[in-house]
Amino acid sequence: QVQLVESGGGLVQPGGSLRLFCSATGSFLSVNAMGWYRQAPGKQRELVATITNGGSTNYADSVKGRFTISRDNAKNTVSLQMNSLKPEDTAVYYCNAEVHRWVGIVLSAEYWGQGTQVTVSS
Repeated sequence: QVQLVESGGGLVQPGGSLRLFCSATGSFLSVNAMGWYRQAPGKQRELVATITNGGSTNYADSVKGRFTISRDNAKNTVSLQMNSLKPEDTAVYYCNAEVHRWVGIVLSAEYWGQGTQVTVSS
């Protein structure tokens, strides 16, 4: 079983910073791409940032220059440093990872964390 455990959400004032953290735990061979998505009330879930195991990153236009994604391949963790936060960044943030498991063959599957609330408000 694979689990993604998130932490780091909370309430912050506009212009402030937060750091989200996600750890992949369980039995698996390796973790490929990892990323963060978010879902605001009444809206669809959207990509925030992704990072490959080689370190290539991709960001939503709305967060470029403000958010930074990073990972520790040895620990199977991914972080999202969020600076200059805006009220429109308010959402539930979800960690995502593509994980390779051995089940007689190598099986690749996508996993999601439980979500962590980020609220930007004065």
